[in-house]
Amino acid sequence: MSEAIQIRDVASTSVPLHQSVANIVADKIRKGEWAVGDTLPSEFALCAEYGVSRHTLRHALRTVEEMGLILRRQGAPTRVISQTQPRRFTQDLNSPADILRYGRNTYRINEVEEFVRCDEELERVLRAPIGSSWFHIGAVRREQNSNVIIAWTDMYVLPEFSELVHEPDHTHSLLYEQIERKYGVSIHRAEVDIYSTGVSPHIAKSLQVPKGTPCLVFVRRYYDTQGRLFEATITHHPEGRFVYTMEYRHA
Repeated sequence: MSEAIQIRDVASTSVPLHQSVANIVADKIRKGEWAVGDTLPSEFALCAEYGVSRHTLRHALRTVEEMGLILRRQGAPTRVISQTQPRRFTQDLNSPADILRYGRNTYRINEVEEFVRCDEELERVLRAPIGSSWFHIGAVRREQNSNVIIAWTDMYVLPEFSELVHEPDHTHSLLYEQIERKYGVSIHRAEVDIYSTGVSPHIAKSLQVPKGTPCLVFVRRYYDTQGRLFEATITHHPEGRFVYTMEYRHA
């Protein structure tokens, strides 16, 4: 019996189709059919193998990624990073600022200000509907005294917040702080992804580093009280220019 038929048989029960595909992919990884470091077949090949649409496959791969078994990055093949689901730890924070707080002696210089629509590549990062509208700000962050570039950030906010770029304190305040002050929209929930990667050519130019330079990347998504994503940021820190420190205390 082919895997496509097996999936359809399982999907005829209460298990969603994307979850059936995710379960099979995860099982193959756990059994070593795809070893750590291997790349998965192309989306086209997987869709043909399992008899599903690209939308269903991507939903399935996102589920496997959330299990901690694979890594999906824009413009790169999907890679197996673990055969076992990692243990997860929860950190309690006093405020969203604790997630990633820069010193007040830093500022941004906007190089990009544009309206965009979420495409398939951006959807992987934003986890927002394809076709949804966003206002994109691309900026370098510098240290006030030394003027050293410490990061490049791509910021995506809902279009109704685009006028924030004209606020007097725009380049010195965090966007979510400005959104709360001006529009009364506050953070109810935040997600943070942290990973390392080599910097792309266009970001390398703004950071003034060679392309491929190792970077620590923070992806942050901020949701309001209605569960609506209203801001997402992707920040690249080139090696040697930023340290992220967390402190835990025994209660």
